[in-house]
Amino acid sequence: MLNRAARYFPILREMRQVLDMEHGCRVLEIGSGAIGLGEFWRHPFVGCDVSFTERPRAPMQAVKCSGSRLPFAGQSFDAVVASDVMEHIPPEWRRSVVSEALRVSRRVVVIGYPSGPSAMAADRDLREWYLKKKKVPPTWLEEHMRHPFPNGGLFSEVGEEWTVKAVPNESVGFHSRMMRLEMYRPIDQLFRLGLLAMPNVIEGFLKRKDSEPSYRKIFVLCRQDQ
Repeated sequence: MLNRAARYFPILREMRQVLDMEHGCRVLEIGSGAIGLGEFWRHPFVGCDVSFTERPRAPMQAVKCSGSRLPFAGQSFDAVVASDVMEHIPPEWRRSVVSEALRVSRRVVVIGYPSGPSAMAADRDLREWYLKKKKVPPTWLEEHMRHPFPNGGLFSEVGEEWTVKAVPNESVGFHSRMMRLEMYRPIDQLFRLGLLAMPNVIEGFLKRKDSEPSYRKIFVLCRQDQ
């Protein structure tokens, strides 16, 4: 739970700097899963994924499709989000997903993913920790082992109409500790209660952990002609 908050809080902060998020903003999330940013943002949005292993939850409107071929008209959303999706996509398809996100966004695209050798080393250590505990590593972690993590070069061909900013998200050390703590149900429940009771305090705490060397980079792409 805290891991998802650490990913989505900074994405929502970046979006609020560009958009009036509370008044009629049209948002698409690529690779949303069943919940996506709806866990932390209670307004309607469209979430797309190649499949939904759970029943999608409100306020998300679910659309089954590939991020590399979005069934939406150009500039039909104010914002497009993809959180911890790109690292699960084979490298040869990643630019297509970025291109589609830019095509359907009118204002801003926010894409976050693990990046760099420190992040990969942290995930390899986490996988070994699971095995030493005689636990089966989660599917997402096994998928992280299949391909190199993307880097900032993914946006080298976006065109002059877009500005690109990179924001560090979760220091590697903090991320590693958090992922281990979340495996213990009482601690995870404590995280959930904290998020319900004092979300602003938790967000402030997590923001202080967004430092280098970071586990994840969040890339913010803004259209200049808007």
